[in-house]
Amino acid sequence: MKSEDTKDPAPESRAFRAEPGSLYVVATPIGNLRDVTLRALDILRTADVIRAEDTRVSATLLARYGIATRPRALHAHNEARESDAVVRDLAAGRSVALMTDAGTPAVSDPGARVVAAVVRAGHRVVPIPGASAVAAAVSIAGLEAPRFAFIGFLPPAQKARAELLALHAELPSALVLYEAPHRLGTTLAELAAALDPRRTVVIARELTKAFETIVRMPLADAA
Repeated sequence: MKSEDTKDPAPESRAFRAEPGSLYVVATPIGNLRDVTLRALDILRTADVIRAEDTRVSATLLARYGIATRPRALHAHNEARESDAVVRDLAAGRSVALMTDAGTPAVSDPGARVVAAVVRAGHRVVPIPGASAVAAAVSIAGLEAPRFAFIGFLPPAQKARAELLALHAELPSALVLYEAPHRLGTTLAELAAALDPRRTVVIARELTKAFETIVRMPLADAA
């Protein structure tokens, strides 16, 4: 009989290994590299192939944790073509880890086409969750809404942006958007015009990084 000290660890405490013929959708840190999960590192260390949105960005994370596998590019401009290559790798019995520059693939980032192609081909897709900019921002917003709607990035065309905001204006929910810094002022002005300007807006930038900034104010004052 094994003593208490020599018992096998619980399954959830053991290192995971990427399995043949499986695609792993791996969430990576949104800023601070220590926000990566242990399971994500297990999969990245053992996957036969790593697909990354920007191989230079991903190389920093991989090098930090001693992962020698060289990532291959899979981004918005080659996703349709490279999805077929991922399916071929899986059909050959290889395991594939998919990662983007930050956060979760296929959430306002490349990845959805790959996942759809792999599902159609009948291969296994496994989520490896982790840091989320959406969850992080909502958790510190202090908004007392019982639910929120994630809009992601607004369309670039002004008419399409206005139509999308009008569609969401009457929802009894908090709205969560992504926006590039250089467009923030314009977007805040559009939000104030489309929504009740008395609503509170929370702007969260550089989350989990050294210069993390979180501000709250009435929407009317934000632009």
